[in-house]
Amino acid sequence: MSERNFNMRLKSTYEGNNNVIASLEVEHRVKGKWQPLDLGIASPGFDIFVYSVFACQHRFFRVNCAERKLLLNSAEGSIVIGADKDWNMESLQVHFSGQLGSGQASQDDIDYILSRMQQCPVSVNIREAPVTESTITLD
Repeated sequence: MSERNFNMRLKSTYEGNNNVIASLEVEHRVKGKWQPLDLGIASPGFDIFVYSVFACQHRFFRVNCAERKLLLNSAEGSIVIGADKDWNMESLQVHFSGQLGSGQASQDDIDYILSRMQQCPVSVNIREAPVTESTITLD
């Protein structure tokens, strides 16, 4: 298990044919409790880093759902990043669960969306963690 663990979760609603964000709530776990994420100039750098990865993954999730004509009503997501004592990323887990307003997802759609999420510019520019996992479900 990693010495440092960073957890965030989100709830979002969408509108239109491009899955534009209508509402977004992001929380992070601090000392075992969920708190609203409020990034600012005094925010810890690693919190900003984790949110950057999460926001990029979320964008690629919702945009590529729309590209496949899978229009989302809402979604929940989570990210967990584990780091060692020297802040080297050891694990990355991302999951999104979307509620479809229209469309029906095939396994091909899910595989496509997951592969596109791997192309998120933030993820592409970080050293790969030894343990990575990305999953999505669409109902």
